[in-house]
Amino acid sequence: MGHFGFSYMGLIYLILLFLPNLLWTRNKPEDYEPLSESRVLLALERVGQVCVTCCAVFFSDFNLKPWSPWSIWLLASMLCMLLYELWWVRYFRSAKTQRDFYRSLLGVPVAGATLPVVAFFCLGMYGRVIWMMLAVLILGVGHIGIHLQHRRCLEKAL
Repeated sequence: MGHFGFSYMGLIYLILLFLPNLLWTRNKPEDYEPLSESRVLLALERVGQVCVTCCAVFFSDFNLKPWSPWSIWLLASMLCMLLYELWWVRYFRSAKTQRDFYRSLLGVPVAGATLPVVAFFCLGMYGRVIWMMLAVLILGVGHIGIHLQHRRCLEKAL
């Protein structure tokens, strides 16, 4: 279920998540227009963000442990976070259009939304923290749903 305590791994993940997003605020796509979003998806995204952030920091189960079969989940999680960071590098080196922002990476649709969600879910599996997995599912429905909605609008406009 989860052991309360500080998670340095959770903090590292949050830093890896938030830093590129902060840089993005100064590097938004040149043709970026905030779209009206589904209130339901937006609510799910916000609730999920708060819950995932709290779980990541306040459950010590995510900290490194001796190798076990569960460590494969941590490796999968780290791989997803690495791919997420590479996705950002590709975006920042691009022309920074909306099309660049909603691109897939290695077949992962809307990779900028999908990869961190999968990374945090795998982290939840590694720590065996059901609260993290539930929070990530809520976040994923909202966050990925919004990004898919934006991508569909973009495709219709082209």
